[in-house]
Amino acid sequence: MQTVHTRKRPEYRNIHVAQIVRYRMPLAAIASILHRISGAVMFLLLPFALWAFDASLRSPQSYAQLGQVLGWWPVKLVLLGLFWALAHHWTAGVRHLMMDIFQVVSKEQGRVLAAATFVVSLLATAAFAAHIFWGA
Repeated sequence: MQTVHTRKRPEYRNIHVAQIVRYRMPLAAIASILHRISGAVMFLLLPFALWAFDASLRSPQSYAQLGQVLGWWPVKLVLLGLFWALAHHWTAGVRHLMMDIFQVVSKEQGRVLAAATFVVSLLATAAFAAHIFWGA
């Protein structure tokens, strides 16, 4: 009689809520989660963007009023958050597109692409922040 040798499978278990703070997610997982969050931020700020677009086209007076409103620092922070969401969502989308095109992505390539996503989106956001807070 033959015996079948089976390898013991690793045991996976869910983590407890109290362990969330100590749990270390890979960089690719963080980039993926932030891709979803940035999409939600863009969706939630869509009424603000449409209002600003409408005000910019309605009349010269409403355009001037919009310029004053966009000059307030809390509104600049909202614009900065909206721009970060756009920049991150776009770069993460390109990351996902590259992974789909090449179809063979190792853990290391996923980590590098996630890091590139963060670098590109944060540099673009920093340039936008410099422009709206200190630019002309």
